[in-house]
Amino acid sequence: MPELPEVETTKTSLAPLLGQQVADIKVFQPKLRWAMPDDLDSVVNHTLDSVERRAKYLVLNFLPVIVDDKSAFIKTASPLQLLVHLGMSGSLQQHPYGTDKRKHDHLIITFNNADNTKSQLHYYDPRRFGSVLWYKDYGAKLLDHLGPEPLSKAFTADYLYALIQRTDSGRQDNLSTKPDRSLSTKQQKSITRAIKSVIMEQKVVVGVGNIYATESLYLSGIHPATPAHQISYQQLNILVDHIKDILKKAIKLGGSTLRDFTVASGQTGYFQQTLNVYGRQGEHCLHCDTILENIKLNGRASVYCPECQPLA
Repeated sequence: MPELPEVETTKTSLAPLLGQQVADIKVFQPKLRWAMPDDLDSVVNHTLDSVERRAKYLVLNFLPVIVDDKSAFIKTASPLQLLVHLGMSGSLQQHPYGTDKRKHDHLIITFNNADNTKSQLHYYDPRRFGSVLWYKDYGAKLLDHLGPEPLSKAFTADYLYALIQRTDSGRQDNLSTKPDRSLSTKQQKSITRAIKSVIMEQKVVVGVGNIYATESLYLSGIHPATPAHQISYQQLNILVDHIKDILKKAIKLGGSTLRDFTVASGQTGYFQQTLNVYGRQGEHCLHCDTILENIKLNGRASVYCPECQPLA
């Protein structure tokens, strides 16, 4: 599944199409996770003005092009916005004009380039769990409930500790995991679920998928099944730093290409070549040589080192 680094890399790879005008759009299979709108051809004669990312969604902003009396192109201020999710196996891939449609190409957008040539952007999704929707119809429903971006200033140890311990502020003065007796019973009900499940919950923080959660916990020396409320502020501070560092590294390396994910330019990611524990169950820990073990949490594989990540 494309995770945050893959989606961020996809966003960056679309940069060559910015400022290009949509000449044509063809929908071949509208039945994805949700049906594509039947008026996607509204973006024809619009330019791709910018691409944004929120969690694992891409927002493609299109500005209409108007020809005035002097035949000059004018961009107006009211964009059309497409909300794109790559699902389990989707990708946006740029191809030369005239490239044949493949079996799992469900949408092809043709662009007029600045040099009077054309190019094609294909939405490719074998499993069809992705989506292409109008932002105005689904943006609030799909995005408003999400937690902070992991690379933003809003995602801190203070934020995570307060959320887990259900306090109104960040760490307590004594840095204890014990509840503050001055708080109400409702506020004292801290989160007891496994820490890995917590950091993978989109309402807590977006974009920390299985690969990056597994790797961050290993580097932090935290067992993935540790109840969240038992983790100290200092440990959460280390964990937050590793989450940020791992995601930055993955973005720099183009994401973790597992199976057939590619970005718009056709390139694949290389972060999977640097994995410490994910997918390596039964192999030796790179730090202590202990055999890596695997447990399942919420149906997801969680590889860990029993020596480096002991369960207290």
